[in-house]
Amino acid sequence: STKADASESDLESWIERLLNQLKQVNSQMQAWVSSGGSEMVSHTLNRHQEIFQDLTQEFYRLRSNLRAKQEHASLLDDFKEFDRTRLDLEEGSGSEQQTLLKERASISRSTGQMDTVISQAQATLGALVFQRSTFGGINSKLSNVSSRLPTVNNILSAIKRKKSMDTIILSLVGSVCIFLIFIYWLTK
Repeated sequence: STKADASESDLESWIERLLNQLKQVNSQMQAWVSSGGSEMVSHTLNRHQEIFQDLTQEFYRLRSNLRAKQEHASLLDDFKEFDRTRLDLEEGSGSEQQTLLKERASISRSTGQMDTVISQAQATLGALVFQRSTFGGINSKLSNVSSRLPTVNNILSAIKRKKSMDTIILSLVGSVCIFLIFIYWLTK
């Protein structure tokens, strides 16, 4: 069990190192593209970033599944130990010893529950970190599109100005109509 845990931990750290290396390569490519790299490298960079996000998401998903299965196995082991302890208590081997065994079983259950809560918190943290990187990627993609297509940005701002102007005009027309209706009502 400890040997398997050590190999899983080594494998997990090795995968994290590889993901960090891919992230560094993407950062270097981003710097090169920002300094005037070719369009082909820009498309390659986008593809690499998508692959990085997919791999990171899959890694966090598999890691949380593995931890959940380990917790499940641990809880089953604790339950089996609790059953053995209960059988020993039923046979009766002294009141002081029974009290100590009950206390040990209670501590074991509490420890298992705390491990479950901690692993859930770690899985949630991993998901939040992934979401933050995803949203950061979306923001950079939007800024790339707006910088590459300034005419689209100009068109969007013109549409916003037109929409706000239309809103102002409709508000004024509505106000004048209400005012005229109010005057008509007062004169009658």
